[in-house]
Amino acid sequence: MTLPREYEEELVERAKKNPEAFGELYDQYVDQIYRFVYSRVRSTEIAQDVTSDVFFKALRAIGRYQSTGRPFSSWLYQISANAVNDYYRGRKHHAELDEAASVPDHATEVSETVIRRQEAERIWIAIDQLPKQQRTAVSLKLGEDLKLAQIGVIMGKSEGAIKLLIHRGMNTLRSQLEERGGADEHP
Repeated sequence: MTLPREYEEELVERAKKNPEAFGELYDQYVDQIYRFVYSRVRSTEIAQDVTSDVFFKALRAIGRYQSTGRPFSSWLYQISANAVNDYYRGRKHHAELDEAASVPDHATEVSETVIRRQEAERIWIAIDQLPKQQRTAVSLKLGEDLKLAQIGVIMGKSEGAIKLLIHRGMNTLRSQLEERGGADEHP
């Protein structure tokens, strides 16, 4: 459930002057931002850390926030997408293999888990290469499973424009993944 626009704008203005007022914004949006982050990193602990980082960055930057007519959550989603990208850029790739290897006596399940995670990571890396508007729309659709109308409200666009962004983004993803798949198969 989203806050009424006027109340949200008033709350943001109060949060700019009083960091304690930011707590209400946090309470309103923490669950949806966490779900979005979790859909990208697939780890409860990492999602909690990244979500905390998102709200810490938002609190530090709230004074510079300028309303664009879109919900405050769209700003938080953008910070979230950047924080997830930062996480992937900074993380060591062997961590997942070490984590999977520590699962006792389930070799087949481990290899399947690693393959699924690698494929999901490959898809999200490709999503991160999309133009900003397509990336946001596709991330909200795939990561949050939001309806086109909800994405439209967040991004300040019509439902038709969102449908087109997602369609173009998915076509680009399909092409990129087929291209990379072919490159992976032929050294």
